Order: sequence, then C-alpha cells, then structure tokens
Amino acid sequence: MKKYIAIILFVLLGQIAVAQTPYVLLVSFDGFRWDYANRGLTPNLDAIKKEGVSALSFKPSFPSITFPNHLSIITGMYPQNHGIISNYFKNCQNEIYSLSDTAAVRNPKWYQGEAFWETAKRNNIKTASYYWPGSELTDTNRRPDYFKAYNHTEPHQKKIDGVINWLTLPQSERPHFITLYFHDTDSQGHKFGTDSREIDSTIAVMDSLIGVLRKRIELIGMKDSVNLIILSDHGMTNVSEKRDIDLKSLLDGFDCEVNSAMSLTMIKPRFDKDLPRIYDRLKKSESHYKVYFREEMPEYYHFSQNPYIFPIILIPELGWSFYSYRAGDHKSNAEHGFDNNQIDMHGIFFAVGNKFKNGYKTGTLSNVDVYPLLCEIFGIFPRKNIDGDIERIKFILK
Repeated sequence: MKKYIAIILFVLLGQIAVAQTPYVLLVSFDGFRWDYANRGLTPNLDAIKKEGVSALSFKPSFPSITFPNHLSIITGMYPQNHGIISNYFKNCQNEIYSLSDTAAVRNPKWYQGEAFWETAKRNNIKTASYYWPGSELTDTNRRPDYFKAYNHTEPHQKKIDGVINWLTLPQSERPHFITLYFHDTDSQGHKFGTDSREIDSTIAVMDSLIGVLRKRIELIGMKDSVNLIILSDHGMTNVSEKRDIDLKSLLDGFDCEVNSAMSLTMIKPRFDKDLPRIYDRLKKSESHYKVYFREEMPEYYHFSQNPYIFPIILIPELGWSFYSYRAGDHKSNAEHGFDNNQIDMHGIFFAVGNKFKNGYKTGTLSNVDVYPLLCEIFGIFPRKNIDGDIERIKFILK
C-alpha cells in the first residue's frame, strides 16, 4: 500500500512541477535594426514597450551575421567559442560549413556550444523550434523535442498555427520553451535598403504578426502564462558601388584563399612566406578598412581564439564593402557583418509576460546574456563555460 501511495505522490509532484514551469516564446526577426521600431509603424511593439521591457538596442556578437548570432543568443557564447564563426567557413580539414548545405547545418560536430534546448532537456523541460539555426541537428539529444526543418517560403500563418498547436498539446506533451523565426526584414533590407518603402512595409507586417500571435495566445487562455521575447540577430546598413573596396587588386600577385561576406573578410595565403607580405601590402593601403593578424584582433571583438579563423582579418568601415570577390552585379543595397559596436549593427529586444517588469526601459543589452536569462527564468543552472552574464540582464525580471 505504501508503495502505491509513493507512486501516486511522485506522479502528483511531477504534474505540479510541470504546471509551475514557465512558458517562454522566443521570436527572432532577422535583420530588424534597432531603430525600425521608432518609425511609427509598430503599434504592437509599442504596446509591449508599455506593458513589458524594451531595450534601447540589442548588441550582436562579432561578426554581426545571422548564423553566428542566433547561436550566440541560444548558447550564451561568442562565435569563436560556439564554433559557428560565419555563415560560410572551413575547418582545419578543409571541410565546409555553409548555411546552404543542409547536411553541414545538421551535423553536430560543428556546434561547440550547448543550446538552451539542450540545457532544458537535461532538466526535463520540453522544447520546440519553428526554425532556429542549430535546431535541426541529427543528434536527437542536441535538438529540441519538436522542431521544423527550415522552409524559406513557408507562410507566416502556418508558423503561428504551429506554435499555437504546440501550446495546446496535453500538458505532459506541451513544450515550455519555443523559438520562432522570421527572415523578412533581413531579406527585404538587403534587396531594397534600410530607407525604402519596401522595408517600411515589411516592418509593419512583422509587427502585425506580433499582434496576431498575442491574440492567438490570448484565445487559448495563455495570455498570463506565456512570456514573449522578441529580438533580432543584427541590424543593417546601406551600401553602394561608390563605397566598394577593390580587394582583388590589393591581393594581385598572391595566391590566397579569401572568405568574404562583403563586410568581414578573412584571408589565408597558400604559402606561409606570403603572410607578412600580404599583411604589409594591406596595411600600407589601409583605407576605409582595418587589417589585423588574427592574434592581434582587439579583445572587444572576441574573434581570435578559434582555429577556423583565417590568419588575416579585414573589417571595413560601416557601409564600405569588399564587393570585388562576389560574383555578378552589385546585388545588395544594404549589408551587415560590420563592427558590432556600430549602432547600425544593433537589433531590437522586447519582452512581456509574468516574469518581466512592466513598462521598463533599459539601455543596450548583449545577445550572449539571453541564454543565462532563460536559465534564470526556468530556475535551472547554466553551463559554466558561457560568455553571458546574468548580472548584466537579470534586472529586467520581476
């Protein structure tokens, strides 16, 4: 009899624990610059600013690129430490990681950090992801309990429906942490620029999705239960052909590999003897960019302690780009990947829910601090090797 009573108590305690576990929905608007929310186009974000927490800006890690920063947000680590140093790079065996290569993106060996859904899983918290870099790994222990394979053209309504479906699962099956991703402000920003009618229209559409999402959450009776965090991975700045740097001419006569993303660019000579010669030429011609040996990178970038980083690193001035290493015509009107201390590279951070303060405005927050924030909300221990610091962000919680 005592055995059965013990079993019943164990089950009841488990149900109570599940019922008391918070809900967090983490939403990313790719490329949503810090000031896009100040254009009078975002009534739903304005409402969250009054009801919850809003930051002046949200500082990305360097480089200010999509995949590295989504991993920094979800692991609390700088790219040099979580391993995803760019959207495209090679390891020491010349194997390639590329966001367009599904097999590579799903291969666990590239990911050195522990994503929050891994930490949550170890603490018996169910998680889900409607898109997030690193959420589709082939190792089932390293991905969310529920996830969707990325589909760039999937309708927004279907994504929202998917989130609501997860939140209405039976309590024992329901995820308490969910990620949701939208690419639109990044795609339209690149195509049309940051001051275009097209980007303004996209900003308004993204904001309307927040309204739809909050209304749907209210209709399922979870308005007071779900903590909503809305952020972006990086900002955006306009570029033009008039501000192109002809890197091909600068490297003329040298045999070297160039990993260029228009902004951050890395160079590896084929022959070691050419390394100082290439550096000297780039240094003497230094105009509208800075050149560094990897080991001389300023500490504030946190971008030197990884073997996949090439020996020479170039960082252009904001709005200048190494266009000559891209194929075809000048296809982009705006770019990111620049110095993450530049305000144009900053994104947004808004949060609302029973865990967050009301009507609280703060200064700039750092994206590596989101992982420890999530751990604090769920009352679980973060990994000890992270770069994030709960003391830099804990004050936004009640």
